[in-house]
This record gives sequence, structure tokens and C-alpha cells, in this order.
Amino acid sequence: MDTPLNTIAVVGLGTMGTGIAEVLARAGREVIGIDISDAAASQAVTVLEASTARAVERERITEEERRNTLARFRTFSDLHAAADADLVIEVVPESYEAKQQVFRALDAIVRPGTILATGTNALSVTRLAADSEHPERVLGLHFFNPAPAMKLVEVVSSVLTSPIAVEAVTTLARELGKEPVAVGDRPGFVADGLLFGYLNQAAAMYEAKYASREDIDAAMKLGCGLPMGPLALLDLIGIDTARTVLEAMYTESRDRLHAPSPILKQLSEAGLTGRKTGRGFYSYAAPGTSVLVPDALTPQPAAEGAAGREIRSVGVAGSGTMASGIAEVFAKAGYEVVLAARSPEKAETAKARIAKSLARSVDKGRMTAEVREATLGRITPAGSLDAFAEVDLAVEAVAEDLDIKQELFATLDKVCKEGAVLATTTSSLPVVACARATSRPQDVIGMHFFNPAPAMKLVEVVRTVLTSDEVHATVREVTTKIKKHPVDCGDRAGFIVNALLFPYLNNAIKMVEEHYATLDDIDAAMKLGGGYPMGPFELLDVVGLDVSLAIEKVLHREFRDPGLAPAPLLEHLVAAGCLGRKTGRGFREYARR
Repeated sequence: MDTPLNTIAVVGLGTMGTGIAEVLARAGREVIGIDISDAAASQAVTVLEASTARAVERERITEEERRNTLARFRTFSDLHAAADADLVIEVVPESYEAKQQVFRALDAIVRPGTILATGTNALSVTRLAADSEHPERVLGLHFFNPAPAMKLVEVVSSVLTSPIAVEAVTTLARELGKEPVAVGDRPGFVADGLLFGYLNQAAAMYEAKYASREDIDAAMKLGCGLPMGPLALLDLIGIDTARTVLEAMYTESRDRLHAPSPILKQLSEAGLTGRKTGRGFYSYAAPGTSVLVPDALTPQPAAEGAAGREIRSVGVAGSGTMASGIAEVFAKAGYEVVLAARSPEKAETAKARIAKSLARSVDKGRMTAEVREATLGRITPAGSLDAFAEVDLAVEAVAEDLDIKQELFATLDKVCKEGAVLATTTSSLPVVACARATSRPQDVIGMHFFNPAPAMKLVEVVRTVLTSDEVHATVREVTTKIKKHPVDCGDRAGFIVNALLFPYLNNAIKMVEEHYATLDDIDAAMKLGGGYPMGPFELLDVVGLDVSLAIEKVLHREFRDPGLAPAPLLEHLVAAGCLGRKTGRGFREYARR
């Protein structure tokens, strides 16, 4: 196994196999592509020809390098072509029978020192290795799609795998320009182990008709900075593939969060498996394309007569970062804003914070000094909620404490004029509880902004069973006017974003508790393999471990699912006062400012 891995066979020339072959050939390896389908082999060559031609056009490689790359890729229909390979990577369908058939055949073909790697992301590497004549040479080599672009490679060891084999493929991955992460053998490994639980919960949320597919996807893209929404990603991955991965995960974990949502079975068995068939959660112009076409579920333009109330002035209650940010957003959009805090001094401090934010925008050329002054001129600080007497919309952004919010809404009920819309920015508390503190629950709604409010485009519009259609229409119109993207959701814990985000974060903590992977490897896996802007532990430390724990508890209390119980490590860190960046220590330590 200490022979350099120069000649590599790739068995299975579907999308992933072809991508891996391209990565290897471009890196100077001799690549033997094997597929029982001549059409698949021919298509692989066509794909490599096209991608290298694009690389020449973009001046990333020369024409000579292109010719050499193509010459290094040869295709065959017989496994015996792998006889001289130093490494064989199988990327056949996710089936033990199919993969075991390949490994048994290879045992009789390749040299004893040849490393055999499976590209599975759902099946047990140990089970495949145990069935081999040389289990010590079998491991997992999990690339991510598209293989040429994605940097992550998970190197998966079983208890039988030789460290020499692991070292050899890890070195290869680095030479390919990839970032290898060493993990143990369990379904989903790190990236998919976290990703597919999240995707499953999104499918269940859609199935329950809690939110539309468009709103779920928009919420996760705009609220978390993800490159794709979960339902669109399921269509890309293949709904049947996702179901297979989740079945394998559930078999091992027995965690209800991994039990495939019934809609995945329904769509799979109907042949609606995503982009590859032209229809999944969405409908596509043709099989294999990414071009969406309207279908019966596509949102229609709002009907005439759905207009809401006129909003000219807005009251924002609170003096913290969120309140200041929301006031800034409304003032920039041209609304007259009353910014009320518990004292005139706190209100002036909040306005000063807005002034600094606007000054930074001027410095960066995003607005003129004149616009800055006009925006500030529309903000009136006040030391009492009495100043809200004439506002058309009152938005509270005070502490995330139900007693405090209910007391505030009771005050708003007395102070605000008839017809004023009353909104809460809560991220985890029941909006209806705030509504019931007033004599006009039909006028109360949730407007969940994301931090920092001036930059984040998403607003979750949360209507209760008591919210009127007119108030709902009003808030959607206002949200659009302040250049935010509204998504509709019902009044339940976590709404869309937090209900999907925090179980994922909690599961990442459990991976560390179980010593399955390190903080750094998990963060790297999700950034490089999932395209996440931050790894889960980076994000937890930014959000605050105390805030995260509070949201986890609310989700667990609401849904009563054992899988949502906060990870003990999170509780221990909060109890120790390690709350993240704000205290200088959370999952990592930070330099004090």
C-alpha cells in the first residue's frame, strides 16, 4: 500500500463517478473509467471534453494540458480493466448488493495491495469491508457533488481499515487540492449526517403545510445565507437518494428526526425524484435541467382587494441592537419612526447607534450625507410608549421574555390608536400569547427580523389563528416596502428558520459529545461540503450558547421529540458561563477586546 496512487480506476460513471474521474485526470493521474453502460462511458468522455474546453476558454489550462488530461482518461466496460490500478473507487448505486458484487469481483482481479474505496454516503463501510478478502484495504472516500468544485473529501475508516491505506488516500486527497476530513463509519458521516436530518425536517414542515416550498427555501437562503433552500437541494440530490440515506441513518440512530418523512416515500414511489426526472418538490422544464417551470403550487399574484391598512408612521419599542436596526430600516424606507426606550437617555443612545451605522454607509459610498441626515431626521427618540399614540404600526423589540412582552402589549393596547397594527419580533415565544394580552388580538402579528436587521433580507411574518387577513396583508406590504422578503408561517416554536437551524446545530454538538469528530472537522465539513457560510460551532458561538439553549428548550417543549432535547454539553457550557464570543469563550476561546 506504500505504492504511490498513480493509476486509479473509477467504477460507475454517473454524475459523481464522472466528476471524480475529471478531478483525478486533471491532477495527472491515469484514470480507468469503468461502466457496464457504453452510453454512460461515452457521456463521461463528452462531459470531460466539454469541461476541459471551458477551462481552456477561461485560460485556466492550456490546450496542451487539455489534450494530456483527455489522454489520461480511458473507459472500459469490464472490471478486469482495473487489474493494474493502485486504487479503485466504486461509485455504483447505493445498494449493498451492487457494491458487494463489485468488491467480490475486484478481490479476484486487483493486486492484494490495491486500495478499494467506496463512494457511499449512506451504507456501512465496515459491512462492505467485512465481505472482502482483504478488509484492511477497504475504506470510504466520500466526494461531494459536483466533485470538481467541492473541496471536501471524507476519508472513512472502519475498525478493520489499515492506517497505511488511510494515510495513502488522505495524501492523495490533498494532492488533488481537496480538504480531507477523517471520520469513523456511521451513516451519513459528518456532512450528510447533519445535512440530511435538516433536509428531512424541511420536507416534514412542507408536508404539514406549515409553509410553502418557496417560503421554506427562501427563509433558509436569506435567513442563514445558504446557497440553496432545502427542498430545492433535495430535488438536486435526488429524493430517492435522500430517502436511502435517511433510512440508513434511522436504522442506526432510531432518532425520529432521521425517520424519512412520508412525503419522500410518496414522491420516490411515484417516480418524482427531483431534477433528474423533471419533477420533485418543484417542476422543471425537462429531466436533468435546473430551469423551473410554474405548476399548480406556484404562488399566484395577490388578488385585487387584498390591500391592507395605510402605514405612514412606525413605533419601535426597545433600545438594543435589534430595535435600533429595525428603526433604521423603517427610516431608510421613508417612514416616520418613533424609537421608544425605558428612558430618554436610552432612546438617544439607540439613535446615536443608528447615526454611526448610517455614517458607515456614507463612508462606504452606499448613501449620501444628505440621505443620512434625512433618515436621521425621520427618527424621534422617546422615553415612554405614550409617544406611540398616533403610530400606524408598533413593533416591539424588547427582551425575549414572555412576561415582559405581555406587559408591553397590554400597554400598547391602551396607548395605540384604534386600527394600529401591533407586531412582535419574537424568535421563539408564542405570538398569540402577546395577542391575548390585548383587547384586539386580531391586530397582533409577528414580524421576525434577523440580525443585523439593516443587512438581513428576511422577515418571517407570523400570523396567529386570531390575526385578521387585513393585518396580514398590511404587514406583507410593509415588509416589501422596506425592501425585505416576507415569508408566511404559523405561530409555532421556531417558525421556519430556527425550527430547522437549531436541531442541526444540536446534532453537531452531539457528534462532538460522542467523540465522532472534532469541532474543526465538523465546521470544515459543513463549509466545504455543504456550502454553509459558517460551521455550526462558529455559528453557535456568534449566536450565543445561552440564546441557542433557550431556543432548543422551546423547540423541545413544543414538539416533545426526544431528538430535540438540548445536548448536555450545551447545557454544561452555559452553566459554566461559556456563552460564546460575548464572554470570550464558548466552544472555542476568543481574545478579549
